[in-house]
Amino acid sequence: MECDYFGECGSCRDYVQGYEGQIARKKAQTLLEFADDYDGVLECFASPESHYRARAEFRIWHEGERSAYAMYAIAPKATVMIDRCAIVRDSIDALMPVLLERLESKKMTRKLFGIDFLSSRRGEIVVTLIYHTKLDEHWRTQALALSQAMGVHIIGRSRGEKVILTQDYVSESLHVKGRPFHYRHIENSFTQPNPAVNEAMITWAMEQFEGVGGDLLELYCGAGNFTIPFATHFDRVLATEVSKASIAAAKINMQLNDVHNIDFVRLGVEEFVQALEGVRSFRRMEGVELGRYRLGSLFVDPPRAGMDENSLRLAQKFETIVYISCNPQTLKRDLARLSSTHKIAKMALFDQFPYTHHREMGVKLIPKEVL
Repeated sequence: MECDYFGECGSCRDYVQGYEGQIARKKAQTLLEFADDYDGVLECFASPESHYRARAEFRIWHEGERSAYAMYAIAPKATVMIDRCAIVRDSIDALMPVLLERLESKKMTRKLFGIDFLSSRRGEIVVTLIYHTKLDEHWRTQALALSQAMGVHIIGRSRGEKVILTQDYVSESLHVKGRPFHYRHIENSFTQPNPAVNEAMITWAMEQFEGVGGDLLELYCGAGNFTIPFATHFDRVLATEVSKASIAAAKINMQLNDVHNIDFVRLGVEEFVQALEGVRSFRRMEGVELGRYRLGSLFVDPPRAGMDENSLRLAQKFETIVYISCNPQTLKRDLARLSSTHKIAKMALFDQFPYTHHREMGVKLIPKEVL
């Protein structure tokens, strides 16, 4: 990847020997770190080497009348000014300098603190302008004119305020095992930032369930990124998530894909375990007949903190577990607990964030008595 800011910008810190060098180091580190847990083949899924991020956040730095995009620098307590970014999608990269120039010409950079971008493959872009001042009617008029002129959706944010001028989402399509899946990605909600690697993760996870039937339980389902494709493989899917906004988006995504065999439930893991064990009932589960489910498989994609005590205790009751992790340290901790009942059958490394030390991982766990 060609970048004018390598060695200065703190976003990309591992670029010695280029892309191949950094992914080789990640693979070696993973094999060493999990040597006591797994001695099989580590499958490795590479990213496009540049322009791979579908969403990005930038601070705005002001010097006199001029504004610039700003990133934390590698040097401590320093900032680096940038005009373009080689890791974001081409559509975002091309928009960045033009947008800032237009904002300056319209006097819309005063108190502008940050700009977030969210894009889709079909060319939609949501631009979120974040301010340290309230947004008045003049700002709305100016922003709407800019939105129409540039063909992007603009959202304004300030403390306690969100102004949606047209829409706050983009429509994305992912291709998994020869089939398109459609999603509504909503501004300021979690979505996988690297679509190509996301497709690889979903495909790999689905392949780990080949030959496994029945029903699936998914914990931490988010907006249904994995859930929707899983529904094509299992008889039924029961998916839980604590975020109200994510569950609402997941139900929209289910409709977009004409899928009808998923029950999305807005419960935390502790609450769901109580419901599953008959300890407590919840109005949020009204209409969900737990007794009809034959839950033999479990999928989890937890936050960086990993699985909690309740989810680990529940997981040990399942035949097949597929675990996607964004934090190798908490994954290793959770595997130590699960190793009393399960062993690792497959392990994968997904290069979701090239040129950083971040590693996304996947493991398939099966009961210890299975050869």
